[in-house]
Amino acid sequence: MSEVRVRFAPSPTGYLHIGGARTALFNYLFARHHGGKFILRIEDTDTERTIKDSAEKLMAAFRWLGISWDEGPIVGGPKGPYFQSQRQELYRKYADELVAKGAAYKCYCTPEELAQEREQARLERKAPRYSGRCRSLTPEQVARFEAEGRKPAIRLRTPDEGVTVVHDLVHGDVTFRNEEISDFVIMKSDGFPTYNFACVIDDWQMELTHVIRADEHLSNTPKQQWIYEALGAPMPKFAHVPMILAPDRSKLSKRHGAQTVEEFMEKGYLPEAILNYIVLLGWTPPDSTKEIMSLGEMIELFDIDRVSSTPAVYDTTKMTWMNGQYLRMKTPEELMEWYIPVAEKMGLASEAELRSRKDWLEKVILALRERSRTIDEMVESSAYFYRPPAQYDEAGEKKLFTKVGVAALLKKGARALSSVEDWTLENIESSYRRLIEQEGIKGGDIIHPTRLALSGKTVGPGLFELIEILGKEASVARLDAAASYVEEKGLEGSKKA
Repeated sequence: MSEVRVRFAPSPTGYLHIGGARTALFNYLFARHHGGKFILRIEDTDTERTIKDSAEKLMAAFRWLGISWDEGPIVGGPKGPYFQSQRQELYRKYADELVAKGAAYKCYCTPEELAQEREQARLERKAPRYSGRCRSLTPEQVARFEAEGRKPAIRLRTPDEGVTVVHDLVHGDVTFRNEEISDFVIMKSDGFPTYNFACVIDDWQMELTHVIRADEHLSNTPKQQWIYEALGAPMPKFAHVPMILAPDRSKLSKRHGAQTVEEFMEKGYLPEAILNYIVLLGWTPPDSTKEIMSLGEMIELFDIDRVSSTPAVYDTTKMTWMNGQYLRMKTPEELMEWYIPVAEKMGLASEAELRSRKDWLEKVILALRERSRTIDEMVESSAYFYRPPAQYDEAGEKKLFTKVGVAALLKKGARALSSVEDWTLENIESSYRRLIEQEGIKGGDIIHPTRLALSGKTVGPGLFELIEILGKEASVARLDAAASYVEEKGLEGSKKA
């Protein structure tokens, strides 16, 4: 095999969708696995749909994910420019060559005439198909159209009968009936190329060996093959990866939750988890039970032969679970760099404050790491370490703060903690164990209401770990405050201790 050259060619019309990220990742892994080149090309010829700064956002998302490109915007390369809007002369040159050799022709049909043809086909219950009325215009007809000021499009001459077979690395041989595809436009009347034409010219000129893209482009492939043949250009190998469906196997929509890389970034997901999850959307490693893989392992294991032809099902629950696995692999020091910006954004503390309490913050992160699935979730669940709970869990309050004697127990817990001189986890636990023994109660009788008093929640890290991180002053104050709350609200008495 000659040096593998593949590309990802997004249109700058929005954020990086999970489906696009998956296609880019497959190309990246294929190139790295075979020691080849991964090219990024921006297909920005659709001026009406192009969104300002979208290309920059797409590239920022790739960098965040850890997907680097060998040729393309910013890094450059020998086959540039890598924005289609800067390659217009190239498209015009090859379109003119195809017209000169008779493989393409100028079409002067107006939008109204084309609409009339489509309507006639509808009335006759036929598939819309261009009639070919401009295939053999006389010089006189051309002169008349030019005098009328008509701007011609350019259409490729396509075969009227027979079949075209696409040899696809994922789907195998796919057959298309030529009669179902009419002469199609390769250059629009405004001078811009159509997707199929610009795509072929760029893939050819950039010397791609493989075109790995979404399933939705399979129907474009016979048209592109005809363009390659008309140009006399070598054809790359095609691989169309499966579409991604919602859990109910319907088309993905906003109602199915986050779908862009940027949304997952904002929700506190890790790039490693996103890559690991999306690589499994349509690809299976040799060991089908293997789910957690580093990028290096993906590169080593990936090949197009193991890409499925059936649709993949998108499940954010699985991605969230996987993100939790990656959180637990990271050290508190590593997680701190993700935690701090989110904590500052949520108003818990400034970056300077957090970094000045590095040792304390590492304890907070370590205490929450096992129960957290995303960075945002970790930060949100850590709020009680910074400030007393504004309210107590409603179900917990009804269950724990209504027992007779709970206020007195909370006060005794506060006094027990006040007496701890050397503030260590062992000494904190010992003080509570002595209290439990002295009162002749079950451990849960004081441990559970203490947790609720300190955090406002009924679940969380180990109680004594929680107390140790909060510190003596905050722990004592919160226990006393909870006892006063129980007394002032008259909560005691509906349940027996």
